[in-house]
Amino acid sequence: MSKNLYDQFPCIKTDEITLRKIVPSDIDSLFEIYNNEKLFVYSPSNLKKNKETVANMIGHFERDFNKKKCIFLGIVRNTNPDFIIGVAEMFDYDSNVNMITIGYRLNDRFWGKGIATKAVKAMTDYLYNKIGINRIQAFVMPENAKSFNVLKRNNFVEEGVIRQGNIWKGQGVVDLVLFSMLRAEYIG
Repeated sequence: MSKNLYDQFPCIKTDEITLRKIVPSDIDSLFEIYNNEKLFVYSPSNLKKNKETVANMIGHFERDFNKKKCIFLGIVRNTNPDFIIGVAEMFDYDSNVNMITIGYRLNDRFWGKGIATKAVKAMTDYLYNKIGINRIQAFVMPENAKSFNVLKRNNFVEEGVIRQGNIWKGQGVVDLVLFSMLRAEYIG
């Protein structure tokens, strides 16, 4: 059951969505996400103003995977697998604790359809069942009610607020709410 997180780039399929490798031909749909101000109100990264920057990011996704730093996956609906509607992130893997942090960002045209909830479920299923992770965590700004709901629907536990404990690009020093789920709590 347990395998190395970075053995191969994951492709996580469910009945409705797939989390897959982001490739150069995804530039237009990815730019639509990274150039949307609404998606960066509660985000630790900055808006991207041009396609060249986003094209460079695609190359960095592969590089960062090969460096065992983080995994960025495109979220697509199975009915339209060539159009990325969101990005799922797995990063800050700590092998000593067997813990990883997740994040997600969804094109606002697809909000309110349960897609982010399904993407988090797909990531947790993969990380617990295929990789054997023990703890998954996520950090959310206190004002981000939509993200709170996504995590709570996936049975994550709200651990508490890390007060003025992080610097997020474009946000400065922020409070973050820490959510987590342990393998023993996971309901597959």
